[in-house]
Amino acid sequence: MKYIFTLLLFLGSFQLSTQAQQRDGERLEALKVAYLTKKLNLTSDEAQKFWPVYNEYIAELKKVRQDSRGGDELKREEKLLDVRKKYQGSFSKALSGERANQFFKAEKEFYSYVQKELQERRQQRQDNRARFRDN
Repeated sequence: MKYIFTLLLFLGSFQLSTQAQQRDGERLEALKVAYLTKKLNLTSDEAQKFWPVYNEYIAELKKVRQDSRGGDELKREEKLLDVRKKYQGSFSKALSGERANQFFKAEKEFYSYVQKELQERRQQRQDNRARFRDN
């Protein structure tokens, strides 16, 4: 009986954790959409052309990442670059050549910002734990 209760508790906490991660992923995606829309200054016509291409692009990037897990890192990066090159033409049709390039820069800036923010939050948590231990 104790074993079953422990197992149910573990599965419940795992499900809650998974749901929280999904919500965080959805929030992050919403922030990225807002950031890119603002950074690229998309008109409604441009947005109608851009977002379907973007969704295909993201799906293909995810597939490459999943398919190359645990494999050669250099080959994985090369495949990701190939996807970016492939979609540059599609983004150029939806926007313009220069603004397609601007998209790739904005995407990189967004991920750099998120990474920096996560590092700062981790550091704050460590600092708070240290202060708590010292008191």
